[in-house]
Amino acid sequence: MNKPPDAETLSATPGQDGVPSEEQVIAATRVWLERAVIGQQLCPFAAVPYRSDRVRFCVSAQRSADGLLEDLCRELQLLRDTDPLQCETTLLIHPHALNDFLDYNDFLDVCDAAVAELGLEGELQVASFHPDYQFAGTRKQDITNFTNRSPYPMLHLLREASIERAAASFPDIDQIGPRNMDTLRRLGHEGWRRLWLD
Repeated sequence: MNKPPDAETLSATPGQDGVPSEEQVIAATRVWLERAVIGQQLCPFAAVPYRSDRVRFCVSAQRSADGLLEDLCRELQLLRDTDPLQCETTLLIHPHALNDFLDYNDFLDVCDAAVAELGLEGELQVASFHPDYQFAGTRKQDITNFTNRSPYPMLHLLREASIERAAASFPDIDQIGPRNMDTLRRLGHEGWRRLWLD
């Protein structure tokens, strides 16, 4: 990243053509994982697979919801067929599709339908992260929204077995969301901004 993101975005600096390269997209995502998700312990289960190189970073070149759905189905099947010791989870990052949060939010129903159609209910699920993520009942700039704000729109493909193991090892798993919001409130917008200063 050539410049720190402001409070609204973590996106990498675009290349000369104005479009970030796949390498830049992945680099920005790694910084977000290291400094926010892991660094602020927003997900207590993220560090082990990340540091064990068992997170797949897939950057979609698709620019439409239909195209992204094709990539999603392919990645779901790939994760299903891959040994979890090789790949625990997948981040399907789509910088060119569904940049509008409301469109993205609507697409999550399509994701659930795809999981069901592929016969993967109870095996895989899709979690959501977006640069403009907004929980219902909040204002756009409410700091609690930043718990789910990522550099680019992305779909997090998770194994149900991994979630079950995490729940067994973390008895207060239902408190992760509220705790994360408290973490962000303590951090504040200025603290969030300082995370991205080199």
